[in-house]
Amino acid sequence: MVYTDGSSSEQYYGWQRSGFGAYNSLRQVVKMEEEAMKIENTNYIALGKFFRAYIFLRLTNTFGDVPYFDALQGSEGNFTPKYDKQEDIYLSILDDLKAANQLLNEDNGIINGDLVYEGSIENWKKAINSLSLRVLISLSKKEGNTKLNVVNRFKEIVENPSLYPIFNSNQDNLQLPYYNLEGNEYPYFNNNSIKTAYYFDESFVDLLKNYEDPRLFTLADKEENGSDLEETDFNAYGGFDGSALLDVNTGRLANGEGSPIDERYYNDPINEPSIALGYAEVAFTLAEAAARGWINLDPAEQYYKGIEASMKFYGVDNQDIESYLQNAAVQYVPQQGIEMVITQKYISFFMNSGWEPFYNQRRTGFPEFKTNGGGVLNNEIIPKRWMYPQSEINENLNNLETAVNRQFPDGDNVNGEMWLLKQE
Repeated sequence: MVYTDGSSSEQYYGWQRSGFGAYNSLRQVVKMEEEAMKIENTNYIALGKFFRAYIFLRLTNTFGDVPYFDALQGSEGNFTPKYDKQEDIYLSILDDLKAANQLLNEDNGIINGDLVYEGSIENWKKAINSLSLRVLISLSKKEGNTKLNVVNRFKEIVENPSLYPIFNSNQDNLQLPYYNLEGNEYPYFNNNSIKTAYYFDESFVDLLKNYEDPRLFTLADKEENGSDLEETDFNAYGGFDGSALLDVNTGRLANGEGSPIDERYYNDPINEPSIALGYAEVAFTLAEAAARGWINLDPAEQYYKGIEASMKFYGVDNQDIESYLQNAAVQYVPQQGIEMVITQKYISFFMNSGWEPFYNQRRTGFPEFKTNGGGVLNNEIIPKRWMYPQSEINENLNNLETAVNRQFPDGDNVNGEMWLLKQE
């Protein structure tokens, strides 16, 4: 999305530091694990491992090395934890997810207060193993790493569905529904900024137009210049150059250009659930793994399943889905397989799944982002990470410097290449 009420650091690749706020969520996970130990309910212990893995994955994807094994020990007087290598964090995350899958059992007690799966052990197993697939595909540059054993771990999950069930429909999505109750509405309900200050990037609009993708009609509203055209006329939609100077885009807005987001995103208190991990992503992950030769599945079949799941989530009807899948521009081409899969995966992440679209683009280079506009900062380079928080400089400098020196020869900067992105 293109912001028109000012200069956006995220839009112009000018971001710098991020924070360690996720550790506050991890402290709640620790409390959940402690209570689970008290009541001897291993299902809660399993969920603790899942949430720990989910949050730490996000942390290490943001920065690189982070405090892991020594983290969350403030109650024991350790306020300056050492930083652990990203490789070791990934290994531990994978082991925790495997253990969580094994711990979950109907005989180990019920799961109360579950707003996502209503206590379903099977659905939580699917979520755990689907997250494992996300972790493993993010390690696509590490096929040669014998410690990680990425391909065999991936195969083990896919080839043993009775032991490692995964998502197989949108009904399995790990997602948060919303309600027309104060405090439980869709996050952007009544948000004036998203209503008036955000417009589609033309690269995204053009991508959907080139594919004649009906999701455009469910995600965007017509631009002012297209108000007289039918809602299903692709010519009614347009976007701005997200890399251009702010004045360029506000000038185009004044001339009636630019499609805003569909009004349901700010007018409907329920709208659509927020997906943390969805079936469409899993299907595209399987397609990519098959295209890489990791598993014996048809990449085209999984690719089409991912598209269908995404379209159904956004409310596209079956007839339009079938027509879209017959579009020559959409037909799977093995020689371009990974690019096609990641591009469709990118589309499917619209307004869900956090920073996954960026992480996938960072890993694969698809789709290509425009960086040569007049507004782009950082020497027209897409950052690869965020710098460590100022609080660590103030309170944990020695451990921070050790971590930075072993990872980034040029110091803590947004262009540093973390271990995850280096080919092995």
